Amino acid sequence: MGDWRSGKERWLAWAVAVVLVAGAGVTAAAWVKGMEQPPRAVPGVETAEPAPPQPTAEPLSLTGWVIMVDPGHGGYDGGARARDSGTWEKHINLAVALEVEKSLVQRGATVVMTRRADEDLCEEERPATLTKKRQDMVNRVQMAKDHDAAMVLSIHMNEYRSRGESGPQVFYRAKCDDGRLLAGCVQDALIRVLQPRKERSALAGDYFILQLDVPSVLVECGFISNSAEEKQLLTPAYQRQLAEAIALGVEEYVSLRPRETQAPAQTPPAAEQ
Repeated sequence: MGDWRSGKERWLAWAVAVVLVAGAGVTAAAWVKGMEQPPRAVPGVETAEPAPPQPTAEPLSLTGWVIMVDPGHGGYDGGARARDSGTWEKHINLAVALEVEKSLVQRGATVVMTRRADEDLCEEERPATLTKKRQDMVNRVQMAKDHDAAMVLSIHMNEYRSRGESGPQVFYRAKCDDGRLLAGCVQDALIRVLQPRKERSALAGDYFILQLDVPSVLVECGFISNSAEEKQLLTPAYQRQLAEAIALGVEEYVSLRPRETQAPAQTPPAAEQ
């Protein structure tokens, strides 16, 4: 009797083991199959689609360029004076220069301003042999060096005894190929954008601010001795046009000249402006 029961119990244990193993195999197979299937949609719940790859933003045209913008004169030095309105050149220079800064920054440039208010760059104490004007100009040049500026744009207004003279004109340092190319690009852009009655050409000029070993130009934006041009130069809309033209010229220069250009040889100090 004991032998029969023990045999029956062994048989039942073996049958249960078979069933358990078979069930586990089915469960594992179903689990693997479920992993291969896409997730089921749940009624009333939206399934988010994978986000598409985001395009890499391209650098702006002047990204990486450090440009010093110099509003000419300031403080004790008013520069020339407009014939009709009596406005000092220093104020118009600053207004245009601030617009130039905006246009350059929009293109990715890092801009260094020599001044943002009606002030000069003179110090209270200076050597007796150094005039206020010379110290002011020396400090502007030094600022460009301190900030490793790769380009200098000095903003001015022109004036002449004959009131018929008009039109913007850009100056560069003689024998400086990079400066000449920059001046030509800015001059062309000024003509394209402003369409002045008199189209001038870029010229070499002997100005102190142009002595740097980087492409540098002095931009005479127009004649404040000319009644019609004076009115334009005092208008914010025209000042923005000027700034945009100058920035376009800079952009054109950069597209023609690689960023890693060899600095031209330094020349002796030139005339003050």
